Amino acid sequence: MNYNIEPWHWLILGLILMVLEIFIPSFTIFWFGLAAVVVSGLVWLMPTLPVAMQIFIWVVLSVIVMVLWFKFAKPALSKDLTNAGLSREATIGQVGMVIQILPEHNEAVVRFPMPVLGADEWTCRILASVAVGDRVTVTDILGNQLVVQPHQTK
Repeated sequence: MNYNIEPWHWLILGLILMVLEIFIPSFTIFWFGLAAVVVSGLVWLMPTLPVAMQIFIWVVLSVIVMVLWFKFAKPALSKDLTNAGLSREATIGQVGMVIQILPEHNEAVVRFPMPVLGADEWTCRILASVAVGDRVTVTDILGNQLVVQPHQTK
């Protein structure tokens, strides 16, 4: 039997697999679809490419792209620059700068260089006197308020 797979077959397969990624969010099916689109281009450029070779190229490309994704791209993208959702221990010790003093409530507005628990500015309870521009360190969390004291350089 002689099968003939046209370039549009590979293109449709690739697009279907990429769209399936929306419904099955594993980010692996996408790479099979991308490989199918590449094979579509190759079959369009070389229409006499045997079907067995097309399938072989598709499998090899799929494996290569998935390995590259999981080895290099995913670890680089999964580095989270915030501490949102992290435990109390990850928040305590964060250092920020006082940008406003609220003396009537013994509080200060503190800006952190990276978001702490999802926000980069917090109204914090202060344990010792601080001035605008001082660096402070988170020492405790009381309810939904951070407790800070002047930062001690080591």
